[in-house]
Amino acid sequence: MQCQATITLPDSCTGPRWFIFLSAGLILALQSCNHHPPAAFTNVTEAAGIHFKYTFGDTTYENILESSGSGVTVFDYDGDGDQDLYLLNGTWLEGISDPEGKVFKDAPNQLYRNNGDGTFTETAQQAGLDDRHWSMAAAAVDYDADGDLDLYLLNYGPNVFYKNNGDGTFRDATAETGLQGPDTLNGFTKWSVGAAFFDYDHDGALDVMVGNFLAFDPAHKSPGNPGMMPHPSEYRGQPSFFYRQTADGRFEDVTAQLGLYFPDSKCMGLAVFDCDGDGDMDILQGNDHQPNFLFRNDGPAGFAETGIASGVAVNDDGAPTGSMHPSLGDVDGDGLIDVLVTDLEHGALYRNRGNGLFEDITARSGLAAAFKGKGAWAATLFDYDNDGDLDIFSANGAAEVLAEQFPLLLKNNGKGQFTDAGAEGGAYFQQKRSGRGAAVWDYDNDGDPDLIVSHVDLTATAALLRNDCRNGNHWLGLNLLSRNGTPAWPGAKITVTAGAKTQVLVNQPGNSYLSFSDPRVHIGLGSATKVERLEIVWPDGGKEAFENIGVDRYLAIRQAKD
Repeated sequence: MQCQATITLPDSCTGPRWFIFLSAGLILALQSCNHHPPAAFTNVTEAAGIHFKYTFGDTTYENILESSGSGVTVFDYDGDGDQDLYLLNGTWLEGISDPEGKVFKDAPNQLYRNNGDGTFTETAQQAGLDDRHWSMAAAAVDYDADGDLDLYLLNYGPNVFYKNNGDGTFRDATAETGLQGPDTLNGFTKWSVGAAFFDYDHDGALDVMVGNFLAFDPAHKSPGNPGMMPHPSEYRGQPSFFYRQTADGRFEDVTAQLGLYFPDSKCMGLAVFDCDGDGDMDILQGNDHQPNFLFRNDGPAGFAETGIASGVAVNDDGAPTGSMHPSLGDVDGDGLIDVLVTDLEHGALYRNRGNGLFEDITARSGLAAAFKGKGAWAATLFDYDNDGDLDIFSANGAAEVLAEQFPLLLKNNGKGQFTDAGAEGGAYFQQKRSGRGAAVWDYDNDGDPDLIVSHVDLTATAALLRNDCRNGNHWLGLNLLSRNGTPAWPGAKITVTAGAKTQVLVNQPGNSYLSFSDPRVHIGLGSATKVERLEIVWPDGGKEAFENIGVDRYLAIRQAKD
């Protein structure tokens, strides 16, 4: 009598599987298994119809404006439920760009409407967003609570505020909001790099902190090395500004009276979160070759600068470096929001110890070795494999010269220790580029986070990286809405318990250098098949809890009325 059985290995083994046939105790046939998982990300830029090419005004890489790049912004501009994409551009500037670069004059920003089928249509001109300034960043926010997302464009030069008309078009409302900013700061063109919207005083109106960089003098040459791009330390800084929204919808400058005026600071990015758990929003400002600032919100008294006392001013070498944008997330699962601040050296990962105190764990987390020599710009904490902990993507490239670097995909072991996962990331991670802005989004609404990256290398194409992990892990997406059903303002704290794991997240789309990610909150759940409890602390302090929530879907949650 012949006995035969078929044994199939687990699904983690892809490609041809093992088939073992037993006959009289002998193995008759054996087919080997390909143990290599499919690439985590696939570059689908061309197939998706995204044809953006970044310009820094000419083809020679000679100054700090050209090296700084521009960002990307993800937001649903037409309210159809799909996330759209705004890609920001440089342009030819007289007196800064080379004369032969004049062909790049009036290079527009591009707006890509999500068609809902994996493809995009460029619609900037039809929407009124084909702006021709040298654009750095664009913050999407419903500042007037009318139900659609407006856009604040931060530029080298005058800033522009675009109000959403509610029909897929925008109009310039800069004059009526008062958010253009000064023409010059410290003697040179104002250079804004970002904005953080939040209601700092809980009066029900949205306020904004605008980060400004440095006083760029195009004529300046380094005394010691006139052929080299001048170092940021050779320029004066420019103060960031805080604007409070008044009852008539205008914004007034209250920087000095709130204790936020630092005339020579060099902001590269702003993050807003409740760093000390006291119920109000604090501001972390990443500075270029200066100590970072942590502005603690002290209520009516304004803000106190506590960067040194809190432990986030410098890196673990005790040095202020070329800090980029702070990225927020609980990397070690202790329920406290940590901060990743990439830079041109080896970065800084600040572990939150509670009570507004942080410790630098860059070396022991594995990040110092991973980032060393890469020149990191946009980086973000996100759960690319939906296993319930936050991993890292980083867009990299040198600053003073146009030297390309490998991008980084770093996997978290769940305890805040990271290893290089680029080998499984796909072809994009095996090619050197010079990246700048980057954002995380689920453009195809399939529950895993995708990436969009802008580059300043002379190839200059953007990269849309579709997440193809398909590992069977579960997820939940939250679309947070205010009491009147409009998009919720940033700052909500979310606590999720699923299976044996509790995660704490913060809703802060402005979480990467010059860039704004998907405003929906994405939560990887691993093998958990339901969420036992979901708690939300809204930006105004209101609290709500929900139980027994299904997974693998987007859920709209509207804040309960008082």
